[in-house]
Amino acid sequence: MTKADIVNEIARNTGLEKTEVLTTIEAFMETIKSSLAKDENVYLRGFGSFIVKKRAQKIARNISKNTTIVIPEHNIPSFKPAKSFGELLKEEKK
Repeated sequence: MTKADIVNEIARNTGLEKTEVLTTIEAFMETIKSSLAKDENVYLRGFGSFIVKKRAQKIARNISKNTTIVIPEHNIPSFKPAKSFGELLKEEKK
């Protein structure tokens, strides 16, 4: 499902204009991105959490040049579904 599909589905279910729905979704995603960029987790009860995970420094290999590279510690965004959401997905699979 793409963002356009989500916009169409929400517009159809709510009766709102597609442009209003698109603006709302864009603002929602921008708010989540800016919160994660500030190392603030976003918790949506019943849906899940957008969290920032820290990756430790590690040594990797550049095979083409046969050298080692140090990859510094860095943060990555992650999503952890809520327990009820995870259970719903398990039930749908059966």
